[in-house]
Amino acid sequence: MSLQVQQIAPDDPEFVAALAAEELPVDDLTEDGRLFFRFEKDKALIGFGGMELAGDYALLRSIVVPPLSRGQGSGKRITEQLLRKAEGLGIAEVYLLTTSAADFFEAVGFDRIAREAAPQQILATRQASSLCPSSAALLFCHLSPSTSQPNAISTETVDD
Repeated sequence: MSLQVQQIAPDDPEFVAALAAEELPVDDLTEDGRLFFRFEKDKALIGFGGMELAGDYALLRSIVVPPLSRGQGSGKRITEQLLRKAEGLGIAEVYLLTTSAADFFEAVGFDRIAREAAPQQILATRQASSLCPSSAALLFCHLSPSTSQPNAISTETVDD
């Protein structure tokens, strides 16, 4: 079985509806520096996710798994693929903010850190500066980025 990963437009209606249903931020999706993806397994939607590029860093964001795909490892697969994409773009440090899933992200390799420990480029994002509450946990993951940069990401199949 393989995982299909397709880059999507930030205003993709199904993506925006999935984020809104989970009360995740949608206000800044169309701003520059954001990459969003649709993830399918055996032609069935398992979720969405993306990242915001901020200088030499990335902010993982907008990960949402529909209720029917939960409890099957979909969130872990999506997170792993997003980290691989960040590595392929030469990103060495990935951050994320969450109000409800810190334990999940710690289980997949992120470490909780104090907000003031994050780089200024991350703290200056709208996600960190205004969209997420100050009570949101900030997590960090160090990657080993690829030295070769991939072509534009559109659709790919990866074995899982």
